Amino acid sequence: MDEKYPPFSVTPKALRLVSEIERLLGQVDLSTLVRQEPMLRRQNRVRSVKDSLAIEGNSLSLDQATAIFDKKRVVGPKNEIREIQNAIEAYAAAGKWRSTSERDFKKAHGIMMAGLLASAGKYRAGAVGIMKGERISHIAPGAKQLPQLMGRLFSYAERNRDLHPLVMAAVLHYEIEYIHPFEDGNGRMGRLWQHLVLREYHRFFETVPFESVIKAKQKQYYRVLELCDKAGDATRFVEFALETTAIALKEVVTVTPRRRSTTKERISFAETVFKKKWFSRKDYIALFADISLPTASRDLAQAVKDKTMSSRGQKNQTEYRYRRA
Repeated sequence: MDEKYPPFSVTPKALRLVSEIERLLGQVDLSTLVRQEPMLRRQNRVRSVKDSLAIEGNSLSLDQATAIFDKKRVVGPKNEIREIQNAIEAYAAAGKWRSTSERDFKKAHGIMMAGLLASAGKYRAGAVGIMKGERISHIAPGAKQLPQLMGRLFSYAERNRDLHPLVMAAVLHYEIEYIHPFEDGNGRMGRLWQHLVLREYHRFFETVPFESVIKAKQKQYYRVLELCDKAGDATRFVEFALETTAIALKEVVTVTPRRRSTTKERISFAETVFKKKWFSRKDYIALFADISLPTASRDLAQAVKDKTMSSRGQKNQTEYRYRRA
């Protein structure tokens, strides 16, 4: 086995994209963005499902997918209707799963491919290659390797919780695509697992349809996968996944109504970012574009007084850390 696993690097571009996504998430909590309108949440959930499947050739329209979501009768190819129904159920169940659980991963595939694939929920027993036109663009690892490869992948996810979740989401997506553990449905599973990691990181991702941005950049998506396969390195895909996530998040943030945040809401959000790390007042302000230096000082002083945080140092050299982390 290679010493570096999985093979990828966190580049300056990736770090900039992570910062951009965190800034946008900061607007979600610090402005604070009010809970999305039910109609918008519903629309975005349907878009995630519809566009993830459209990448793989499902021809049903957004209106048809919405009708299926609303449990209305739809006329169309039976398998494509079943694909939509299954994906809706899988995305709805995502909140019950852990992204580090191989058992949950198989369970999710069982739901995603129910009635479409005899081996739904089970790793493939034979070889598989990915065609691009008339040529094979990727030959997946052999079936006998799958238990070891997938076990290693989920063990990596469990053991590397210090890796930023935005990066982990991209890495898992790529590795699922590369390993291709199932006879069919691997692409939609890679995107579903990215969705799961993102929503574990921040609840707002529950209704951020990054799949729609991937659909719009479908040629680039497959090209990046192919280039990473040839290079034996997932760095380009990590950057691509972060970029599409940032675009999708920005679109949703832009159309979501806002109100001013409270001290409690800002302190709560900052904990999700800093966790166990020591941080400065400057770091805290960087999360919240709409607060002043005095407001940040009052927030932090109140958190220390309430024993939510501990502090060390004096004046502008003071650092803070959450006690609950």
